[in-house]
This record gives sequence, C-alpha cells and structure tokens, in this order.
Amino acid sequence: MTVPPIARHRLSAWTIAVVIAGAGFALPGVAHGQETGYTAPRTADGTPDLNGIWQALNTAHWNVEPHSADFSPVRELGALGAGPGGLGVVEGGTIPYTPEALAQRDENFANRLERDPAIKCYLPGTPRATYMPYPFQIIQSRSHIMIIHEFAGAVRTIYMEDQMESPADTWMGWSNGRWEGETLVVETSGFYGQTWLDRAGNHHSTALRVVERFSARSPETLDYHVTLEDPNVYTRPWSMRMPLYRRVEPNAELMEFRCVEFVEDLIYGHLRKKVEP
Repeated sequence: MTVPPIARHRLSAWTIAVVIAGAGFALPGVAHGQETGYTAPRTADGTPDLNGIWQALNTAHWNVEPHSADFSPVRELGALGAGPGGLGVVEGGTIPYTPEALAQRDENFANRLERDPAIKCYLPGTPRATYMPYPFQIIQSRSHIMIIHEFAGAVRTIYMEDQMESPADTWMGWSNGRWEGETLVVETSGFYGQTWLDRAGNHHSTALRVVERFSARSPETLDYHVTLEDPNVYTRPWSMRMPLYRRVEPNAELMEFRCVEFVEDLIYGHLRKKVEP
C-alpha cells in the first residue's frame, strides 16, 4: 500500500478499525462507562492512594493519533530514529482541528527536528509528559499532590486546597485538583503555548484547558482519561484514554535525565585541555 508522503506517518481510523476487526483484536483499556469494581487502598486522610512510580506503554509519544511506522528523519540514524506504528489514543481517532490549525500541525511535522520543544529538552507540558516513554512519580499529601517526571526533571504541583487561577503562563500549566470518589480530577490551564502533544506536531495554544482523570483499576494499573479544550485550535473538546502501569521492580526510582544542550561544555568546558597550536 502506498501512503501519500504528506500523510504517511498516520493511518485513517477506518483502516485501523478494519485491521482490528479482521484480526479479532481487542484494544486494551477500559471502555466508556465500564467500572472495574476495584477500590484503591487509602492514605492517612482517607483518599485513594495513587502514590508510586508509573509509566505509559504505548506510542502516543510519537503520535497520539493512529499512525503507521515511519523512517527516521535523519537517514544516518537508521532504525535508531525510526518511529513505531500505533493505533492511537484519541477517542474517535482524530483530533478535531480547525483548518488553519491542521495546516500548522502538518508544518510542525515537516520541521519537527527544528521545532519539537522536547528535542531541545524543554519541559514537555501537560498532558504530553504523562505518556512519554519515561516514568513519573506521584507523591500525595492532603493539600498537594506532586507529579515528578524523569524527562527533563519536570515537576507539577496539583493544588488540592487554596486553589486559584494561574498567576502566569508556564510550560506545565497550573493544576487544581479534587477527588470524585475513586477518581483524582485535575484541571490545568495557564499554559505557555509552545509545547506540543507528541512528536507528530500536534499542538495547542495558550487557551488550552486540560481536565485529567486518574482512577486505580488494580494495584498495578491506573486508568488515565484526559480532555483538551482550546477554541483557538480545536473545533470542539476532545479526549484521550490509556492505562498507566506501576513500575513494580523493587529498586524502581526516577533516574537522572541528561539532555540539556551544551550543558557539560558550559559547566566543565573551562577544564578541557587546550591543544597547543
């Protein structure tokens, strides 16, 4: 099958549906309205205990929409820079862009090596940080919940009390949270509009508002549902859904992530031995 060059990095939702139906596969995750019946352990203040190190295991980092495998944008990298195919995590298959925003997405993809903020080690933003192929840690207290990401050392504070609107735009946004039964609901706004949603150039503006829902499905899995609303970019609100998996190895911890451009030269460059002419 020949895929048009401008769209060869994504497959249509119809194609994905046909493949799944023909192969008899079932997509992982929890269907709308389905309840697992699981009740999470409680913290000292009686709320569901979501503490731990978690990680997404999917291809949303490369493209949140259904997409085929793609070659590396740098030929010399070979398979090292190739992108895996995936069935996507967007409910309904595609993001409801305005025509102008869709054109911007395609332009972003064509220039991704120069424009993707994550390549420059900038903070990845919300929700992108959640499904990058790196773990993150949830640390709970009654008044605050911290989410600490391995990538770029990104940190997000969720205010469970003393809530307010964002005092300034930031890379990760300003997050206010509440409990709805077994579900942690987080509303985030105040975004610096330069973050992307994935490596495919999917994007948003400073008007983005994000509502996340974290629910324990079992001792080792969370159900993650996120809705994005941005009238400057999308024609309507849209959602993504995926499971998050607990890192259960006994020595699991977040490790150092080194990616800031030229940082070692800036810090240690003066110690480098100079070559005599």
